[in-house]
Amino acid sequence: MVSSESAAPPRVVVVTGVSRFLGARVASRLAADPRVERVIGLDPHEPPPALAGLLAEVELIRADARAATGVIAELEAEAVVHLSVTSAPDPQHGGRAAMKEQNVIGTMQLLAAAQNAGRLRKLVVRSSTAAYGASFRDPAVFTEDTEPRAVPRGSFARDILDIEGYVRGFRRRRPDVDATVLRFAPFISDTADTTLTRYFSQPMVPTVLGRDARLQFVHVDDALEILHRSVIEDHPGTFNVAGAGVLALSQAVRRAGRISMPLPEGTLSSLAAVARGVGIGQIGLDQVDLFVHGRVVDTTRLVKEFGFTPRSTAAAFDDFVKGHHNGSSLTADRLAAAERAILDGIRQVRSAAGSREDIRS
Repeated sequence: MVSSESAAPPRVVVVTGVSRFLGARVASRLAADPRVERVIGLDPHEPPPALAGLLAEVELIRADARAATGVIAELEAEAVVHLSVTSAPDPQHGGRAAMKEQNVIGTMQLLAAAQNAGRLRKLVVRSSTAAYGASFRDPAVFTEDTEPRAVPRGSFARDILDIEGYVRGFRRRRPDVDATVLRFAPFISDTADTTLTRYFSQPMVPTVLGRDARLQFVHVDDALEILHRSVIEDHPGTFNVAGAGVLALSQAVRRAGRISMPLPEGTLSSLAAVARGVGIGQIGLDQVDLFVHGRVVDTTRLVKEFGFTPRSTAAAFDDFVKGHHNGSSLTADRLAAAERAILDGIRQVRSAAGSREDIRS
């Protein structure tokens, strides 16, 4: 049943991570809602010019989570939306160490600040379906109550488990605060720029030999609607957020007008650096495991509680394809360059394996 709106929407909302795609759009939507008096964006980085225009009505504070205690208390924040969670390490900005500092330590510090904020009554946290991991022991469909069947290999999935653990502790200490955890499937749309959208935008898409994983996506616009309702309405709990239905990886590649390049799982993991050179982006163990095992979640609880049904996975992916239509042509030069880079990487892996065999013998 959809939660009633008996409590008035929060007047003062703090949003973290506003220098990035999702955070900027959530803050902008809240600032445009007449029921919200003030929206404060908390981020250590200056928003890029492409996002700055969205934040004209948002009060920006250049600070990280360590400054949250003062900000939340002084501004008498009634709601905090925590979106400062990154899904892949950036080698140019500290790599994995900086990623964990932001995701895990940053969340811990933010929740410590929220715990001491007397006027706070709502907390919304971005999580991910990566919380379920990906292994051969997985069920066909995950519900919110399903526990991971294996410890995830990927750094992002492990961070998500830590983040949700801290939120559970917060719920015990502040039962008076409505805490909403949103486990999003991978984001996709005609404008989203993520690891997976870059992956499907390449002329040749590396896949795992002998596997055809079942995938789910959520359209960015639907994710924004759910986030907005989580702040304005009362929806405490943990929810899977994904489009209904699934796409096999092979179907997604064909819909995008790309060519699949099947590789052994170990080779795909070893060729992450080559993939970055081709322009695919930061493919890590989280993505490799997803392409091997897939992941499908049940959204019954979300639809029943929010009274909102996200568009299907297929419809969300088709929107992405339409938005990238102009860049989807497989020119001879692009195809040859991608093929050369991948084959060179395979030769390097084989050469390294042969050298190790020679040493052992």
